[in-house]
Amino acid sequence: MGKFIDRETELQALNAEYQAKRSSFVVLYGRRRTGKTTLIREFIKDKDAIYFLATRESEVQNRNAFRNLAADYLDSALLKTAEINSWDILFDELTKKKRKQKQIIVLDEFQYLGKANPAFPSIVQKIWDTRLKDKNVMVILCGSLISMMLDQTLNYDSPLYGRRTSQIKLKQVPFRYYSECYPKLSARSLVEYYSVTGGIPKYIELFDQEKDIDTAIKKQVLSTSGFLYDEPTFILSGEVQEIGSYFSLIKVIAAGSHKISEIASVLQLPQTGISKYLNTLIDLDILEREVPVTESNPAKSKMGQYKIKDNFFCFWFRYVYPYKNYLELGETAAAEKRIRQHLADNHTAYVYEDICREKTWELSGNGEWPCLFERIGRWWDRAGNEIDVVGVNEEEKTMLVGECKYWKEPVGINILHELEQKVPLVKWNREQRTVCYILFSISGFTPELKALAKKRDDLKLVSPY
Repeated sequence: MGKFIDRETELQALNAEYQAKRSSFVVLYGRRRTGKTTLIREFIKDKDAIYFLATRESEVQNRNAFRNLAADYLDSALLKTAEINSWDILFDELTKKKRKQKQIIVLDEFQYLGKANPAFPSIVQKIWDTRLKDKNVMVILCGSLISMMLDQTLNYDSPLYGRRTSQIKLKQVPFRYYSECYPKLSARSLVEYYSVTGGIPKYIELFDQEKDIDTAIKKQVLSTSGFLYDEPTFILSGEVQEIGSYFSLIKVIAAGSHKISEIASVLQLPQTGISKYLNTLIDLDILEREVPVTESNPAKSKMGQYKIKDNFFCFWFRYVYPYKNYLELGETAAAEKRIRQHLADNHTAYVYEDICREKTWELSGNGEWPCLFERIGRWWDRAGNEIDVVGVNEEEKTMLVGECKYWKEPVGINILHELEQKVPLVKWNREQRTVCYILFSISGFTPELKALAKKRDDLKLVSPY
């Protein structure tokens, strides 16, 4: 991925802080490989900035490295040879000269400084309160261990709580940018790539280096020397203590158990015993809890289901983790065969539904319907009936229903009829509602369905997405 893609919103937020007529304190965080450092470098490239990347070394070693960086930035040979035992002095040196531009100080991988010295957030709080907050300066604290960044910078009991002027949680690149990432791929291939790389810039870049997705998976994921072979282990080991418990839980969900009662039953644990693990994985953006979009009180709904939100985690736990014993011996054939046979129907088709729901939000925001849908998601009932896309507007009493088909063949009128037959099963405002329809198909639609759509104002066809 040779060019800077997406991140316009985050760049705007950073530039707004930079242009503010006050000091700025920004916390930027998100999981590994989401492109935080790339975003920062793009932002500071034409500005007066000092960028420091903290390491896992001791606080003294990090402070000495910061001193050397500051000496180069200030062109001070004296500072480079000085023995400095205080961060306060270094920040005084950095900011004592009046500058024409707002000065930017970036501490990347901030969590390592807090890990080396638990009191470090208090040190930064004191430096900010006594030395920086009234100066023309912008401080950016950046980190990739979400739980530690929350503890050290954003949570109520952190010494830095209330100091930030902005916080940015950097998430995955949305699917709508994938045509920029892979301009030569077909729509179907873009969905396939997204279903594995999941919007993580580093993964996108790695897959772009290979001739096709099969080669990329074999080389980068299934090979023991591949960059992504043990990626979930690396991510979780930095965030949680009992990694085995989390792996067991994710594996069960990947295998098809989604209700908390089912998950607990498979693990042979009480439901209360797994709640904290589920909540932690939700905080890490690995899992999400879904309820039917028509539920009036989602938090208390008993219809909740847990799904793996992160596409790469879902792929890895379905197609890599179960074959670890073979892969360790260099035997990739079994995993490759399962991927060839089941990836499209058992994985990519479900990711395609997520893409379609994202597109539905976009269409709603662009005024494609008479009203704006307040909630968009899935719907299901206890009898096992499901609708892929449902949107509701409470005030207008309008409901949108839709289906998403990741098929090789065009979608026909029969799918619309099947969807229309499901609508009475949805109880939401059943007696006095307006219903409109949307169908998504990666392979387009039959001429008959296209002709019908031209006659109906309540029906929209969307292809390829």
